[in-house]
Amino acid sequence: MRKIAVVILVIATLSLAVAYWWLPGRIESSLNGRIPHETYQVSEAGRRLHDSLFVADLHSDSLLWKRNLADRADRGHMDLPRLRDGNVALQVFSATTKSPKGQNYDENDADTDQITSLVVAQFWPPRTWGSLFERAVYQLEKVKALAATGELKLVTSQQEMRALVEARGQGGDVVGAVYLIEGAHPLEGDIDNLDRLFDQGLRIVGLTHFFDNELGGSLHGTTGDGLTEFGRAVVKRADELGMIIDIAHASPKMVREVLDQTTRPTILSHGGLKGNCDTPRNLDDDLMVEFAKRGGLLGVGFWDAAVCDDTPAGVVKAIRYGIDLLGIDHVALGSDYDGATAVRFDVGELAIITDEMLAQEFTEAEIRAVMGDNARRVLLENLPDSR
Repeated sequence: MRKIAVVILVIATLSLAVAYWWLPGRIESSLNGRIPHETYQVSEAGRRLHDSLFVADLHSDSLLWKRNLADRADRGHMDLPRLRDGNVALQVFSATTKSPKGQNYDENDADTDQITSLVVAQFWPPRTWGSLFERAVYQLEKVKALAATGELKLVTSQQEMRALVEARGQGGDVVGAVYLIEGAHPLEGDIDNLDRLFDQGLRIVGLTHFFDNELGGSLHGTTGDGLTEFGRAVVKRADELGMIIDIAHASPKMVREVLDQTTRPTILSHGGLKGNCDTPRNLDDDLMVEFAKRGGLLGVGFWDAAVCDDTPAGVVKAIRYGIDLLGIDHVALGSDYDGATAVRFDVGELAIITDEMLAQEFTEAEIRAVMGDNARRVLLENLPDSR
């Protein structure tokens, strides 16, 4: 009996080890696809210009997955070595904390959650298994762990943003990180949790994700509702703290009510424009024009539901459409890398976008604005002062 027990224990231990090392990578590889392509040929002029840019991206979900972002990976779309390959100066990292089973762009309820099984399968701390708030905290801890090594700089204030810009201008390769929650359901209905997350480094608040929550209606929910009283309170408190509101995934009614309430510019961190790509993922052009008039900044996504044509040429075409509709000051990059999407170029290949913009006769000023200067300006002007 003792020998049998030992054999069972060995088998169980080996099974657990296999699950720990193999299963998370298998899961991510199946969700964050890289569409095969021949090596992109970037012109000398495109490479030279790209290397001179302040490149910023408004949305990545890389924190959701079980890998060390300090190491170059053979899966997913982003890590620090590839951020440096792409000359990225600033990356907005998003925390995804809940996602409905059968997630789609048309209609989802809030009754199920597939993130719970993912965090358990990836051996996240038990405190995250039943708490959306703790999932947000844990993903922020990942950013702080990278920052502690000097590989990354967590940017939480205008002063820290200016320091990052100065360091990059002097030839440094430090990558700045701003932290965002994708949907404010990690607040768990408690306004004090917004302050707690702010104190730990949260600076951008997405109000909804794929389902209606305590703040109001999602673009992909069941009601189409605007802001609830709690949602209005969150917007008010976020304004007071100097946080930036992200309207990505919000219902049209919620977007209008946010624009009417807030006195600060908002962002749509990742998405597209319906006039260019008519999918349920994108908001109508007239609403986006109003968003831009209030100082809004759109991060153009790199996946098919955002731009329809997800080739480099198609993404650049979507950027041109955005500039023509919204104005040059209101368009940026919003990749949605590692967001359970399939892309045709990862962050290390971003120079192909600069090169394609040159090929499509963008001016240098337009390229600099979209590739990072617009995002840099919005953060410099709207992050809180140091406290």
